[in-house]
Amino acid sequence: MNTSFFGELLTSITEQGRALLDAGRGRNGEVPLVDLCEALLSGRGEASGVALAGEVLSIYQQLDGERKLSFFLSLRDHFGADLDKVRETSAALNDAPEDMTLLRRLHSVSEPRRQELIRRLNLAPGGTKALVAMRSDLLDFLREHPDLREVDRDFEHLFSSWFNRGFLVMRRIDWSTPANILEKIIAYEAVHQIDGWEDLRRRIGLADRRLYAFFHPALVDDLLIFVEVALTREIPGAIGPILAEQRAEITAEEANTAVFYSISNCQKGLRGISFGNFLIKQVVEELRRELPSLKTFVTLSPVPGFARWLSRALKDETGQIAAHLNEDQIAALSELDWPQDAEAAKKLETVLPHLCAHYLTREKDRNNRPIDPVARFHIGNGARLERVNWLGDLSPNGLSQAHGLMVNYLYDLKYIERNHESYAANGTVAASSAVARLAKAVPEAKQLTPVS
Repeated sequence: MNTSFFGELLTSITEQGRALLDAGRGRNGEVPLVDLCEALLSGRGEASGVALAGEVLSIYQQLDGERKLSFFLSLRDHFGADLDKVRETSAALNDAPEDMTLLRRLHSVSEPRRQELIRRLNLAPGGTKALVAMRSDLLDFLREHPDLREVDRDFEHLFSSWFNRGFLVMRRIDWSTPANILEKIIAYEAVHQIDGWEDLRRRIGLADRRLYAFFHPALVDDLLIFVEVALTREIPGAIGPILAEQRAEITAEEANTAVFYSISNCQKGLRGISFGNFLIKQVVEELRRELPSLKTFVTLSPVPGFARWLSRALKDETGQIAAHLNEDQIAALSELDWPQDAEAAKKLETVLPHLCAHYLTREKDRNNRPIDPVARFHIGNGARLERVNWLGDLSPNGLSQAHGLMVNYLYDLKYIERNHESYAANGTVAASSAVARLAKAVPEAKQLTPVS
């Protein structure tokens, strides 16, 4: 076989795909996107399917918001499972329950046609990246169109397999990493903004700093998620000293504590696909091999839902949370500069850490999980809520989201699995005795209506 053969093969693939498209074009040379999807599903040739899948994705990317919504509604209405075939096969299996052929057929006909459509779209060059972007669009529509969740479940189901831990590659990011990836690190940082190249150098180019990221082969040099690590001599209570331009650097060998102070998900279209827990656990193993002196693995985490929850709780006349704050304290919280008022800060310090501990350990959603997303992530991974830190983040974002509070989640390797199992079985939030004492000061009043 020579190169001319492969050239002819590629030409043949393109021509077959174009012929299939041209067959359905009207006078204006256009085929409705839904009809192209039907053609893609009805085709049996992989060669022509590649060209057709590429055409579908190309047309979709050019749609405006209204027509994208129309496309997703069509996926909902016309690309589900064939319910008549499901009923027919189910009835046949009920009559012959040991017939494995019928069981396999039931599995096949009960799968929404959308899933096979998404698989075939993935055949196109760059298909995986385009589908991740497509799901990002879909997520934007879910709030006003919750009936599209069935479509989203199909994306999530397939992405959970395609982005399985076995396909992911962890890399350490340092100053020798290609510039195009470093630029994305700056752009994707979602917790503590990176202010340019010098700020990035302080996070990845010094002896007591590390950054690790997960990549997927189908997304080439685009990141999935990354975690920033500070190597320290103690568990920190504030983010300022970690990010400070002027600080006392230590050697990696001097450190006994690894602090995960920022975790950023880079792909909105992969929301709900869990690989952050694998990244943290793999980073822990990597650091333990490199630096045996590390004994403590802990986060310095934001509490992004606390201020919103407290505001809602203070308006709930049937609850008891409002009784813990007087009018002066409530008024002070509305001002972002209240930490500069020593008297106001002192009064708030007597109550806010207690309310935060209550919020993180007791306030649950309908599935008996913490309503705070960061707590849900770390507690679900088997970490323990170790400490609530007063004035841990005085940035505008830290004050608006959590009134300046930050927390530490401890990854104690001896208890991670036990904590995880207890959480999975009973919704138990593992917490230190110090956090438990803080929460105890807040009577277990009637919880606000759980958030789904």
